[in-house]
Amino acid sequence: MSITVDEILTALLQRRGSDLHLKVGRPPLFRISGSMVPSEFEPLDAAALDDLILGLMGPHLVEKLERDRAVDFAYALGEKARFRVNAFYQRGHLGAVLRAVPMRVPTLEQLYLPSVCKDIALSPSGLVLVTGPTGSGKSTTLAAMIEHINDRRQAHIMTIEDPVEFVYADRNSVINQREVGLDAPTFSSALRHVLRQDPDVILVGEMRDPETISTAITAAETGHLVFSTLHTNDAPQTVDRILDTFPPEQQLQVRMQLSTVLRAVVSQRLVPMASKPGRVAAVEVMVSSPPVQKHIADGDIERLHRIIEESAGGFYRMQTLNQSLGMLAAKALITTEAAEAASPDADELHRIMRTMQPQKQAAAT
Repeated sequence: MSITVDEILTALLQRRGSDLHLKVGRPPLFRISGSMVPSEFEPLDAAALDDLILGLMGPHLVEKLERDRAVDFAYALGEKARFRVNAFYQRGHLGAVLRAVPMRVPTLEQLYLPSVCKDIALSPSGLVLVTGPTGSGKSTTLAAMIEHINDRRQAHIMTIEDPVEFVYADRNSVINQREVGLDAPTFSSALRHVLRQDPDVILVGEMRDPETISTAITAAETGHLVFSTLHTNDAPQTVDRILDTFPPEQQLQVRMQLSTVLRAVVSQRLVPMASKPGRVAAVEVMVSSPPVQKHIADGDIERLHRIIEESAGGFYRMQTLNQSLGMLAAKALITTEAAEAASPDADELHRIMRTMQPQKQAAAT
């Protein structure tokens, strides 16, 4: 009897895995706490793999896969979980990666995110960017922010996603979710139409091109709160990436716009937890302040890291990634070794952790 995708995904969830990888000639592979682990199932031949992957898709998705050689979509495992799926061809064979998306959106507290993220989520307007490498939990952090708004504001929230991952239920807010490829052809076209649909809050799953970025900035300038993501590692790299998207003759104008509309950049990476399976996000947080605005407007982007570091614990509650790692280690949520492995500067991390040692000892007494 052949194995089904649902059986494989159930086993993934039972082992607290985050991703399923399907490749011809290999057993299904699970990503567990960041590591790739073979499952207990038999290796898959080409015919069995085709049946598994194509069985997840309707005719329009199969047509898109054949045309583009890759396709993104969502799949629901009953009431247990949803999965973001990317199916693709490699060396002439089908392959796929399925990432687990919880049915219930976790709260910001459950994600151990700093309290400043609540205030960022409730900003009246502006641009908020959540950044990090692929698989760093950006979508989950954004979903938790949207749910925080949903609980506390009477607002109209529009999301543009590819595909829709978390499904929201209206509470205090009204939430409409549009899927690129199903409800709109592109992010940029969907965003243009959203501006005519009376939104208060707009979530753009990813800013992939200059038109989408420009429209998102304009939406933030005109009084909307706009959330989006970028695949960047920190706030300075995020600002540089946006500017580099535009030709040199436009970059001064974009810098001036960013200096006024950018509310916050939350840059994160996932670190294995110390005492239980799973990972926790270590986050750098840059919040708009007069020095941040000035350095962006002046093009002095390299200074932003120092501004974040010097503003830690102050009115704006910014923090560097190393400061976040130090705090997570001080709370025993992660090990010192895990913090060192995730740190961009181990020497700086050690200095931060030495200053936090008295706090850790005081908390233990």
